[in-house]
Amino acid sequence: AGCEKEPSSYMWIYILLGNMLRGIGETPITPLGISYLDDFAKEESVPVYVACLHTIAMMGPMFGFLLGSLCAKLYVDVGFVDPGSITITPQDSRWVGAWWLGFLIGGAASFLSAIPFCFLPKSLKKPEEDKKDKTSHGLLGNTSAVRNKLSPEKTKPRKSSAMLKGKRFLWSLKKVLGNRMYFTFLCCSLLQFSGFIGFVTYKPKYMEQQYGQSTSKSNFLIGMTTLPPVGLGIFLGGLIMKKYKMSILGATKFSFTMSFLSYAIGLLHFFVGCDNYAVAGMTVSYE
Repeated sequence: AGCEKEPSSYMWIYILLGNMLRGIGETPITPLGISYLDDFAKEESVPVYVACLHTIAMMGPMFGFLLGSLCAKLYVDVGFVDPGSITITPQDSRWVGAWWLGFLIGGAASFLSAIPFCFLPKSLKKPEEDKKDKTSHGLLGNTSAVRNKLSPEKTKPRKSSAMLKGKRFLWSLKKVLGNRMYFTFLCCSLLQFSGFIGFVTYKPKYMEQQYGQSTSKSNFLIGMTTLPPVGLGIFLGGLIMKKYKMSILGATKFSFTMSFLSYAIGLLHFFVGCDNYAVAGMTVSYE
């Protein structure tokens, strides 16, 4: 009974709120960034730009694993205790690395990288739009005039703009999810990312338990061997799409072929591993 203690620290609440704020800040980058590139870049250059965006996004976790590897080599109370008084090493199961240091470094880096976004213009012009400004404005003006004549009741002030915005959002969401191609792509992306996130999350711990590696070395190996090839593949995929100017059907066939080869090679992981440790009472008898 003396060994049973209730958790008395509520620091996990701060970590939860910090990750929530981080997610709120990071979420708009991918959808709005891709839309920004798609709207204001040349059509043939969009695949390369999107590939660069995703490649840079993959570089972040790679540097995160390397940073985690460095922090794991430092004792959790680094800066508060004398290093000479620490009698255990990172290979010891009782060792706890400076996990909190990565949050401070990552937060500072995120804050600094967010500053350039404040200087982006709200809107840009495509090169071909410069010649069509007058025609476009005239066409839009005529269209709006016709609409006002056909539906004068729509020009009346709205009493419940929030309700209309909600209905408009639901209508747009229904229209998007009703697109079979987009819905299929969404399901495929969910399956891919679910497998990839589980792979990256649990592979370091697997390497620690099965191969006797330290936390620092496991994070280093994951960061150097898993994520760079993924980023390189994304970038090469964008270059291939630009070079051959693939249509939607061609890109779908290309994606299917590469995904099938990836899954086929991924099955080889089932044949890699070591025997489990002999644990009395679990894998072997007490005798």
